[in-house]
Amino acid sequence: MADDSTSRFQAGQTGLIVSIPDAELAVRAWRERFDPSAQAGVPAHVTVLFPFLDESRIDARVRSGLAATIGGHHAFDLRFESCGRFPGVLYLAPEPDTQLRRLTEVIADRWPEAPPYGGQFTEIVPHLTVANGQDDAVLDEIEADLLGRLPLTARVSSVDLMVHDGARWQERTSFALLG
Repeated sequence: MADDSTSRFQAGQTGLIVSIPDAELAVRAWRERFDPSAQAGVPAHVTVLFPFLDESRIDARVRSGLAATIGGHHAFDLRFESCGRFPGVLYLAPEPDTQLRRLTEVIADRWPEAPPYGGQFTEIVPHLTVANGQDDAVLDEIEADLLGRLPLTARVSSVDLMVHDGARWQERTSFALLG
């Protein structure tokens, strides 16, 4: 989800993610040590939209709108062949990322009060965070290990709504993609 410390997660925050269970074996140990979202219960994932609406705003109408918006897109395959970096962050880069970008765009268009990354960044960069807040030496070590475990492939067939309960993230609802 967010590339921030767990102290910044608040009860009622929500996010939309694509879980990547096929990556868990390769990234779990690193994420548990170096990714606050993993420590807070979020599985290996690519964020579609974070933050989304506060949980108090997610009613039947919003769930129906998400189901229609997400359900209008076809399931797709991703391949993770390489790592990428932001300052202090190491991630797996999904290819192709076009469908992920499109999902983010259509959901953000439907709910403009929930811009990607809270409006902090203008470019949508789909990624699976492995480590956050580390220096280059640590990221180099993790990347060397991961490159020996790639490529990974994954089928994306749903988008999950995650809710923070004040201590951990929990999956609330999963929205299926077509076919």
